[in-house]
Amino acid sequence: MKRRDFLRNSAMAAGAGVAAASMTWETAAQTAAPEESKKVRLAVIGTGGRGTGQLRNLLAFPEIEVVAVCDLVKAAAERAAKVCTDAGKPAPMVYADDEKAWQRLLDKERIDLAVIASGWPTHAEISLAALQKGVYVGCEVPIATSVEDCWKLVEASEQSKTPCMMLENWSFRQDNLAILNMIRLGLFGEMMHAHCAYSHDCRDYFYYDANGGERWQLQYFKKYNRNFYPTHALGPILSWLDINAGDRFTEIYSVATPAKGVNIRMKQRFGDDHPGATTAFPQGDVVTSILKTALGKTVVLNLDVQLPRPYANRWMVQGTKGIYDEEKESIYLEGISPKPGEWEPAAPYQEKYNHRFWDTEYVGGHNGTDGCELRQLVDAVAAKQQTPLDVYDSVTMSAVVELSGISIAENRPIAFPDFTKGAWKTRKPCFAI
Repeated sequence: MKRRDFLRNSAMAAGAGVAAASMTWETAAQTAAPEESKKVRLAVIGTGGRGTGQLRNLLAFPEIEVVAVCDLVKAAAERAAKVCTDAGKPAPMVYADDEKAWQRLLDKERIDLAVIASGWPTHAEISLAALQKGVYVGCEVPIATSVEDCWKLVEASEQSKTPCMMLENWSFRQDNLAILNMIRLGLFGEMMHAHCAYSHDCRDYFYYDANGGERWQLQYFKKYNRNFYPTHALGPILSWLDINAGDRFTEIYSVATPAKGVNIRMKQRFGDDHPGATTAFPQGDVVTSILKTALGKTVVLNLDVQLPRPYANRWMVQGTKGIYDEEKESIYLEGISPKPGEWEPAAPYQEKYNHRFWDTEYVGGHNGTDGCELRQLVDAVAAKQQTPLDVYDSVTMSAVVELSGISIAENRPIAFPDFTKGAWKTRKPCFAI
């Protein structure tokens, strides 16, 4: 059997017996196959480095028609427009110069999809406005930074019957999707526990620029102590544990270490008198959250971005029949692994259980993961289907931002909202079926 056919058959087997989910407002038309000739009219709102990178990825899809680009900085929006014309596409409309340029875009242009890559403070507001106009949303992470905004997005998506997807690319990593296939085939048994982290030395990225000036993210670190970036870690965990589709988070308890790392690093870079060396930041260097689910599963989630360390996501998932450790690149399956009680390499399993999303190769950052994610999103928009990650997935990951801060401040577990309003009990898994 050819490798491609083998991988496709493995993916099909992994999906067998798993029913596709439907939101209460979905229609039969949303299960139709994508129409190859269907054009997807796109606007990119926020054309900094990330937004422009995603624009380049999207231009690789023949059905994409870039209608408009928007940024607070006109030069950034014009640069994005040039990316389109350099790719042989018509010049899009340019909206810029003020903080509500995106509103003018949504009012004037007829678009199918808004890809939002602006700063965190505007994600929820722009996403909400797009949903209210019936425009599909693909928003960079996090889609909201408050629970109130999370609820607004749920209500807007349900009322307008318009899908909303946070662009959590790590949910689409090839290795993570292969593990999902294995979980759905029962190779790990009943799922019990998971660990995940965003571990990344961001001291030279989130706080001050090369000249010592404040970056926009600094407003958060001067005000809050919380897990402000949980989604890359949690993305795969939601599907691995059937969160919002058979189970849900019920509470979160978070703690944080003292804040030392930023002061030390800014002193090294800019000297003793720089504000970054002396400001008493409330944001702890390492935040640890424990999440509990309705069925008693547990998740440990870390944020670790203010101390020197190599990058790591530290995914681990454990069931009654086995365990996978991404950092070790290892797996152990009772009765299957050759040596009882000993790790074996995970790579052969990831090859064998490769997900159908990865039957093809993708352009784009993160080893093609961005291209994979955007391909599934554009297919959903073209076919008027539900997006791969839905509004409930998006807000569940994002709600951790505010909830973790409340838990740290009050030193107690905090109830986790049920954004599905009880539907998790009957909803079936729908991501990457």
